[in-house]
Amino acid sequence: MPQEIPVYLFLGFLESGKTKFIQETLEDARFDSGERTLLLVFEEGEEEYDHARFANPSYAVEHLDVADMTTAALSALVRKYSSERIVVEYNGMCELQKFFDAMPDGWAIAQVMTFFDATTFLSYNKNMRQLVYDKVQYADMVVFNRFKGEYSKEEFHKIIRAMSRRPDIVYEYLGGKAEYDEIVDPLPYDIDAPVIEIADRDYAFFYRDLVEETDKYRGKTVRFKGLVAVDKKMKKGTIVVGRHIMTCCEADIAYSGLVSRHTSDLPFKTRDWVILTARIDVMYHPIYGQKGPVLTASEIAYAPPPEQELATFY
Repeated sequence: MPQEIPVYLFLGFLESGKTKFIQETLEDARFDSGERTLLLVFEEGEEEYDHARFANPSYAVEHLDVADMTTAALSALVRKYSSERIVVEYNGMCELQKFFDAMPDGWAIAQVMTFFDATTFLSYNKNMRQLVYDKVQYADMVVFNRFKGEYSKEEFHKIIRAMSRRPDIVYEYLGGKAEYDEIVDPLPYDIDAPVIEIADRDYAFFYRDLVEETDKYRGKTVRFKGLVAVDKKMKKGTIVVGRHIMTCCEADIAYSGLVSRHTSDLPFKTRDWVILTARIDVMYHPIYGQKGPVLTASEIAYAPPPEQELATFY
């Protein structure tokens, strides 16, 4: 088996602060534990790396075009420098999946940091939302550089949290002051209620929280309106109930449903809308191929479609 090589990914658009942060990181002796490090640069900005200031003179820098990024090319660079650690400054206009597809065997993502220029972020998010989402969905930390006091942290926070609850968020002000985001996101429903009522507008939040923190819903009773999906392979009395969720934009719309068991004689079929009251258990089910939330209905009935059939985080 190839030796595992940790990969540190730095993402963001041009002039978002990636180069400055990587330079400072590679100058820091605390980041240097003796590994032979290869810095792969897929973007040319105004700032250039000062190799003489790196903490370890063995750090190598290679500039590569995304079009030339292949598994063979990346493997050859590792052999050339006998690299034991990879640092990547990725091109913000390229989807991250291209890099994942080209990663050689043995490369393992150790950390992902995403940088945005706060003065242009809202514009990028409005006009190139798919690329913004691409840089956030895998991030461990999101840093907003050039943040100003008059900006609304709640607005920036809401955009990131709609995409992912995973990353820490840092606001770095002009002058160097940095603040961690401490905004609390309460669930839009009462999880301790005898019956958790999920409003039509809140299904996306419910589904994400249920999938990410399934155990806290074990034994809870929930009521929501959903779209039915059935398949001939399902046992009698088993359907899937869910909604189409848009996380980012139209390109990522996906049906997100939950296995639901019932004893009703109603002939439910795909695309029926129902309102369901059910207990949530956590168990293996072949539809998931693993353990997951399985709903057992105490009540289920046909229902009219919601005013907005597509569930979103906005």
